[in-house]
Amino acid sequence: MARRPPEPVQVVKQRRDAALNALAGGVPYIQFLGIHFDRRGDELTGVLTFDEKLIGNPFLPAIHGGVTAAFLEVTAIITLSWSYLWEDIESGAIDVDKMAAGNLPRLPKTIDFTVDYLRSGLPRDAYARAHVTRSGRRYASVQTEAWQDNRDRPFAQATAHFLMPRPDG
Repeated sequence: MARRPPEPVQVVKQRRDAALNALAGGVPYIQFLGIHFDRRGDELTGVLTFDEKLIGNPFLPAIHGGVTAAFLEVTAIITLSWSYLWEDIESGAIDVDKMAAGNLPRLPKTIDFTVDYLRSGLPRDAYARAHVTRSGRRYASVQTEAWQDNRDRPFAQATAHFLMPRPDG
């Protein structure tokens, strides 16, 4: 049996980028906050681009705690969804054009979410990375940390548990 020739690298990259943009772009709150994702292979880094509307305490100034929590949760959900959908995106089983048109797969539902605020978020860009510690058919556990200038000095971290969407939709 003859093997199918591999797709050109550029085609695979375009499919991955289109799927990620559709996934993150399909949630209006992500767009409102100005969060986007930097992809390197299967690893995602959430980027919260600084904007004055994100300031909670203008006297410090510091990023609002709710914005920080939302940034961590969004990063966890998108990373979890990305890892869950990775094989289907790679094989082409998911139609990326349909995703871009708004036919998105269901996202995991938050069961619980705990945030540790370690220091004030400064008025500058912030970054976050999530690590899926357990992922099963029904349940997943994710740890996320956010930093600004130095990855070794996070300003917030979170632990979350999610209910995974059923494969049938």
